[in-house]
Amino acid sequence: MRCLLSIIIFFILLSCKKSSAVGGGIKKDSTSITWLALGDSYTIGESVSIPNRFPAQTLELLKQKSVRTEKLTYIARTGWTSANLEQAIIDFNPTPHDIVTLLIGVNDQFQGIDTGTYSKNFRSILNRAINLTQGTTDNVYVLSIPDYSATPFSKNLDTARISKEIDLFNNINFRITQEYNCNYIYITDLTREAKTNRLLIAPDSLHPSGMAYQQWAAKLNTLIGKKF
Repeated sequence: MRCLLSIIIFFILLSCKKSSAVGGGIKKDSTSITWLALGDSYTIGESVSIPNRFPAQTLELLKQKSVRTEKLTYIARTGWTSANLEQAIIDFNPTPHDIVTLLIGVNDQFQGIDTGTYSKNFRSILNRAINLTQGTTDNVYVLSIPDYSATPFSKNLDTARISKEIDLFNNINFRITQEYNCNYIYITDLTREAKTNRLLIAPDSLHPSGMAYQQWAAKLNTLIGKKF
């Protein structure tokens, strides 16, 4: 009987020790990162609140991996072409950042800028983005251009032509991104879902909603989260 009681006490103590280890384990130290978001209206989240922008939503997800934001900087404005963005980077002259995201090109397509000019500008911007991560190409994330032909804004436009040209511009930025060994996140297919899901469209009937940016953030979180 005494032997049986000793065995029971042993297992009770063992169970308590395991519970204590789980509850009082050493928490992973948080990692602090700086993020530079380069782009146009899609980067600053035209028609959505600041917390609903895709960089902001991504950083909220990264908090679950003990990654906190030291600084999030935007160089982006509605209507900017690749030429506008490059000049803004030159003028702003940002310091190096841990993470740089780049999404540019929709206004080049919309304004009828030729693909040769876009290719030249995009290559130059990507080089600047890489330099801003101190040469760490794996810390640069390029997002594909959304397809606005799926939005109500384009109902009276040649949507077939728009979609075809968006693909052409994306082929260019994808090829250059691969050439420089940077990360490429294809979100164009997600934006085309807006044709049948109006919840993915902001109140202005053109830009993505916070829900749409949440989808983009999930993809970025998966990639960036692997580093921590």
